[in-house]
Amino acid sequence: MEILGIGASELVFIIIIAIIILGPKDMQKAGKTVGRWLNQFIRSDGYKALQRASKEIRNLPTNLMREANMEEVQKMGRDIRNSIDPRPQPPASSPSRSETPSTPVIDSPQPPADATTNAEQK
Repeated sequence: MEILGIGASELVFIIIIAIIILGPKDMQKAGKTVGRWLNQFIRSDGYKALQRASKEIRNLPTNLMREANMEEVQKMGRDIRNSIDPRPQPPASSPSRSETPSTPVIDSPQPPADATTNAEQK
């Protein structure tokens, strides 16, 4: 569990240091002061504006993609590909089964080199 990037062990260490430095009575006052300050900060208009801006920035890529028509993006991609490689593109459909051979063509095996030399010697 992390709070503001601070783990449990780090939080315990900070509390122990605060108790040593402030003492138990001053620690109580400091806790109340920090709690009030955080409460005022979270309820402030500035913090709410910061939260809205943060949410907009996180959602910005999604919103931009929604605004940009996907067809338009795909068309631009095709145009770019065509400008890079001007060869005509094959149709998008896959070739039929009759056009592609199901088994590879294998040439007939050649006789070993020793067999031809033995035949010539006889």
